[in-house]
Amino acid sequence: MSAAKNASPLKNPLKYRAIFLSDTHLGFKGCQAEFLLDFLYRTDCEFLYLVGDIFDGWEMKKKSYWPASHQAVVNEILKKAAKGTRIIYTPGNHDESARHYCGHSFDNIEISDTAIHTTADNRKLLVLHGDQFDSVVKYSPFLSKVGSSMYTHLLFMNRIINAARRLVGLPYWSLAAHLKHKVKNIVSYIGKFEEAVVESARLEHVQGVVCGHIHHAEMTMFEDILYCNTGDWVESCTAMVEGHNGQLEILKWTSQSERLKGDAHAQDTPTLNAA
Repeated sequence: MSAAKNASPLKNPLKYRAIFLSDTHLGFKGCQAEFLLDFLYRTDCEFLYLVGDIFDGWEMKKKSYWPASHQAVVNEILKKAAKGTRIIYTPGNHDESARHYCGHSFDNIEISDTAIHTTADNRKLLVLHGDQFDSVVKYSPFLSKVGSSMYTHLLFMNRIINAARRLVGLPYWSLAAHLKHKVKNIVSYIGKFEEAVVESARLEHVQGVVCGHIHHAEMTMFEDILYCNTGDWVESCTAMVEGHNGQLEILKWTSQSERLKGDAHAQDTPTLNAA
């Protein structure tokens, strides 16, 4: 059964000061929209950062794909904005057309190429998608799109594998993420990307940086700079959240969602008092 099949906005959602999402790739068949919708239903925040590649313009140019679950995600984000959540959208390379609107605000949604977020414990974090530091995207857009096509085929295999896993009661597992950790060239690329992003944070004289782009969720210190990558909603279904005390955490929603369902079931199940 899909993650959001029976989901609806909760009366008592998980409350955070800020939520950071990236690489949802709405408009792409690989988008895990039902997990994302479940996450949006079950959480609330003061600040919601959409850290690029929210829409997949590359895929939508090839073929029109916009199911009801993708529209439901957009509707839920707009509802949050209408209720007072401040939404900051920093476009990426797959939704680069939105960069034409940087500097504008629409119904409590601000669009900016980069942003600075100040945490509750007064740390300043640079927020940006990250494709600005990807030499392949920057210097060879054609080569990047060829790689995107290969990635699409890999994710198709991923859907077949997980359909089979669901039939035998196994949880979601990402083939793409597994291979990413095994291939040395990709590991080397991730390391160089992280170094470039961290250096940009140093130049901005901030304490940390939040990005997306490479679909690899991580939160680690590079000497004096905190590097945070929010991951994605194609492979890993991850987000970064800030608590009201300023504490930052990466949530993997495929695991968190199942835990919450288990907790809800336990609360709904009557218990017998010992005699």
